[in-house]
Amino acid sequence: MNWLLEPLQFVFIRSALLAIVLTGTACACVGVYVVLRRMAFIGDALAHTVLPGVVTAYLRGWNLYVGALAAGMVTALAIGWLARREELREDTAIGVVFTGMFALGILLISTVRSFRDFTHLLFGNLLGVTGEDLTVMAVVVVLVLAVLALLHKELVLSSYDPVQTEMIGVRADTMRLVLLLLLALTVVTSIQVVGVILTSALLVTPAAAASLLTRRIAPMMGIATLIAIGSGVVGLYASYYANVASGAAVVLTCTLCFGIAWLIHTLRLRRARG
Repeated sequence: MNWLLEPLQFVFIRSALLAIVLTGTACACVGVYVVLRRMAFIGDALAHTVLPGVVTAYLRGWNLYVGALAAGMVTALAIGWLARREELREDTAIGVVFTGMFALGILLISTVRSFRDFTHLLFGNLLGVTGEDLTVMAVVVVLVLAVLALLHKELVLSSYDPVQTEMIGVRADTMRLVLLLLLALTVVTSIQVVGVILTSALLVTPAAAASLLTRRIAPMMGIATLIAIGSGVVGLYASYYANVASGAAVVLTCTLCFGIAWLIHTLRLRRARG
């Protein structure tokens, strides 16, 4: 029992656990829609394209979340606008915005003498979460969950049947743009926990694992949330005792959960066929 309680004597561990709960909840719930719509590439793109906003905020002494949020919103709107043009396929639009914004972020980083200043942005710094970070996370998570609850039926219907969505008077493109903006907000909350590079994994992997265990939306969100939070806690303890990167430990635990879910899904299929 001591090994479980020992880390909790430190304030930064308790703050990290709260950050895991907030981030894991937001990522899991939004991630379910991402998986349903097969938007994993968009999640990855948004996670990377916040980099120039974060770097700009760092260089100018602004709040990093403000820079990340600004870049994420610009990216979401740009992808949404380009995807509606007949001249470009959606994946092409994502690729253009993704590579351009990420390259801009790398270019800004190259103007700084020390690359070490930005390693926590790329790979996360879960143990460095502050009270201010937690406040921003809490506000963003409450906003994201409120919008998801308010537009749940519309988002689900537009995920499965965009034509039917249009017939009942709800624009599928509008719902897609709303989801992109929520995705951008969620990415912002995840940067401190797992960094720019690993954020897409926290969005997609728990939801993907949950989708292998159930097809119902509400249970899928619940399972995905448990996987995200549980992986965060296990990853945090692993980083504490093994002295490894916390963000990577969290994501690898998520991946392990996905592997277990895949095994359970495969056994179910074999049992059903046999």
